[in-house]
Amino acid sequence: MSDAQQIGDLETALLARAENLAAEYRERGRSSAERIAEEAQARLHLREEKEVLAAKAEAERLYGRQVQAAEIRLQGELDRLRWTLVSATLAGLDAQLDALVKDAPRYRGVLQGLLRQGVEALDAEGLVAHLNARDYRRFAAEWEALVSEAVPGCKLALDEEPMPGSGGLLVRTADNRVRVDNSFEGRRARLAENLQEEVLERLFAPAMLAGWVEHG
Repeated sequence: MSDAQQIGDLETALLARAENLAAEYRERGRSSAERIAEEAQARLHLREEKEVLAAKAEAERLYGRQVQAAEIRLQGELDRLRWTLVSATLAGLDAQLDALVKDAPRYRGVLQGLLRQGVEALDAEGLVAHLNARDYRRFAAEWEALVSEAVPGCKLALDEEPMPGSGGLLVRTADNRVRVDNSFEGRRARLAENLQEEVLERLFAPAMLAGWVEHG
């Protein structure tokens, strides 16, 4: 074989090898490109999912804030309605108490019930009672009879010093260290929370006054 032919064969072999290498690199490049494209698509999809989840979470947070705000507004409206009803009912109760005070026979019986409760609560000798100025003028003359009917055998002095308030009475020990405030205002102050619950539960119950004054 001549030198020229050998050189030609070598060139042909080199070209073939070069083409094979080129084809191999092209295939590797295509595979790499496909892999890169797939990875990019996967990252894009993941980002889209994250964006969707973030948007959903933000929407849920916004909805939660809106619901919470609505609940707060509703609670405020319910509280205002509650206090409106309570105030209106207590105003009606005050009117009924005023009417009770003007009904002498009935008020006398209620006063005796409050007196009896105060005496039994203190369970002591030498007790003293206070009425408001109006009731003092009204009942001072018959005080002993009123006490005897309510608590037979009890000695309960009536102090000339009037108590404040619209009705009822205050019973205290002689040294004034212990007292039972059974004035209308005193009872309302002690039973304020229960009275409000009672008002809501029995808003339209006509017997509420009797239960509160005579048994409360």
